[in-house]
Amino acid sequence: MEVLNTSGRRKTSVARVYITAGQGNITINDRDIKAYFPSEVLQTIVNQPFQTLNQVGKYDVKANVKGGGVSGQAEAIRLAIAKALVSESADNRPGLKKEGFLTRDPRMVERKKFGKRKARRSFQFSKR
Repeated sequence: MEVLNTSGRRKTSVARVYITAGQGNITINDRDIKAYFPSEVLQTIVNQPFQTLNQVGKYDVKANVKGGGVSGQAEAIRLAIAKALVSESADNRPGLKKEGFLTRDPRMVERKKFGKRKARRSFQFSKR
């Protein structure tokens, strides 16, 4: 199996993922997943595509991720892994699609407008 590389995004996070056949090692920004994401929940989010397809421990993942916060980064990595598994085999698509791992979450922070305190919040009104 050759190296599969894909990208995933979530909010302002961008992840580039390189997947090869291996023992299940996941490296994020040259650090182990347990060091990069100490939270068990975020580690689970990254591993969800493998768990859905019962392929835990079959692939090595090397990810470069930047921007956003930790949960956005974890979900960007999850999207990139799912896209890579689909490009490897089209049989993987229905299971990942059903779980929603192939959908990019488009929600982002709305920009601040002039004349407003935040995106929509106005300054406090004073009658006198």
